[in-house]
Amino acid sequence: MNTFMGSPTQSLDLFFFIVLPYTALAVFLLATINRYRTRPFTYSSLSSQFLENQQHFWVQVSFHYGILILLLGHLIAFLFPRQVLLWNSRPLRLYVLEISAFIFAVLTLVGLLGVILRRTAEAKVRVITSATDWILSGLLLFQVLTGIDVAVFYGWGSSWFAATLTPYLWSLLRLSPDIRAIAPLPWMVKVHIIGTWIILGFFPFTRLVHILVAPIPYLWRRPQVVRWNRTPGTARKSR
Repeated sequence: MNTFMGSPTQSLDLFFFIVLPYTALAVFLLATINRYRTRPFTYSSLSSQFLENQQHFWVQVSFHYGILILLLGHLIAFLFPRQVLLWNSRPLRLYVLEISAFIFAVLTLVGLLGVILRRTAEAKVRVITSATDWILSGLLLFQVLTGIDVAVFYGWGSSWFAATLTPYLWSLLRLSPDIRAIAPLPWMVKVHIIGTWIILGFFPFTRLVHILVAPIPYLWRRPQVVRWNRTPGTARKSR
């Protein structure tokens, strides 16, 4: 293990960037598999998260498209770091990538705030909103805000992600964690990384698991209206 022990700060780095990631990954895998085996019918958004009706079309689409594009960008930087750095070697292309990422981050924020407002203001949606939904909304809001903060105050994130975070992530996958490269990072960047691990560990206990089961058709299907024929709280228990 390529790490170190020493000051309290170093101990915290060890916990948040080695212990927490492995714990989150273990919980994600075990809890997701167990939920699918024991409660497969809970793999649903329950309230048509993507396109419930025309009234909420733009809120839902802005959030989902925004966050999917951001996740795809992070995945590309993780899988193809050299290509990302090569792309960023030209200033114009770097500006295009950074500005595009920022726009999608703002789009995600606007959509997420709309989702939260919808859950708060509409009685029909509030009825089927659980405590985990509120916790997840708070975690996502925190993650998006810290991500925007990082983009504004610690620019060129696509480059230092590919050069710094990607080797760290691969070291975790190789079971030889090396946190020396990320230890000097600003605290806001570290907080954003920590938020990622927390969301990953919490993921299997939320309705977000529905994205693991053929989520793509949700992005272009016709709007649908959901009508309840039973008490909403009993829907999760139904076979």
